[in-house]
Amino acid sequence: MAEAASYEIPTSVLETLVASGRRLVLDRRGSTVWEVETQQGRYAVKLGYPIKATSEWEAQEWTALAPAREGAILQQLDRGNVSYGEWEHGTWNVQPWYQGDSLYDLWQPHRAEGASSEPDLGEALSCAEAVAALHATGWAHGDIQPAHLIISDEGTALIDLALAHGGAIPAAYDFSYRGCLVHYESPEISRSVLETGTALPTMAADVYALGASLFISATGLRHVAYPDDASRKDQRQAIVDGPHRPVNVPGVLGKLIEAMLSPDPADRPTSAEVCKELSSGR
Repeated sequence: MAEAASYEIPTSVLETLVASGRRLVLDRRGSTVWEVETQQGRYAVKLGYPIKATSEWEAQEWTALAPAREGAILQQLDRGNVSYGEWEHGTWNVQPWYQGDSLYDLWQPHRAEGASSEPDLGEALSCAEAVAALHATGWAHGDIQPAHLIISDEGTALIDLALAHGGAIPAAYDFSYRGCLVHYESPEISRSVLETGTALPTMAADVYALGASLFISATGLRHVAYPDDASRKDQRQAIVDGPHRPVNVPGVLGKLIEAMLSPDPADRPTSAEVCKELSSGR
């Protein structure tokens, strides 16, 4: 039996999939995600709906549009059997399910007290290759974080492309980019959001976010220090003000993360250059 969620998958979507089972994966403000089993394989079904205003946060409408926006991007990238549409509270999409471990979960043993082994450069390379492959299509991801890097024996899948930038988006489903999970924002993204409320996703910012993702996954520390209860504004200001924490990751990976976290986008390696450095260091 399926778990309870804020919203169930619309009947029309379930009937189209001919679903034989489903599992609630995520249920948070503005988004509900299900893993659905069908005769053709497993799919992720995402439902988007507006966030209502509370004493803690403002109302947000863009979350209702995010699944359809991502669906349009995934179709342009030819990411398998993808569909999207509208439902009474917002939009939905259906996309292939990627089985594996997130970068953060996979590297948990390296964060354990007394751990002696270093993070696997091959796994880091696999993540960089997924980012570089997206960049080669002309798209910037805009929301790279450890949870969006799913690693399996087949390689790394880069998921959650709803905030990506680089091609045409149906006007009915488009919205301004207001930054991402702040722990992985680059200084120029945080600065733009603080000053204007929006920013432009770039490949250089993706490289920074990948560096921050590798750093936190290897060490358990955010790349910039700020209190756990700091507001998003204060978090962003800390990133703008810098500097980032010392990169205490040993070897090739540590030197590369240091370069990826450069405050100047022009000083960062490209994702292709990150792949080259990781390949030569293995």
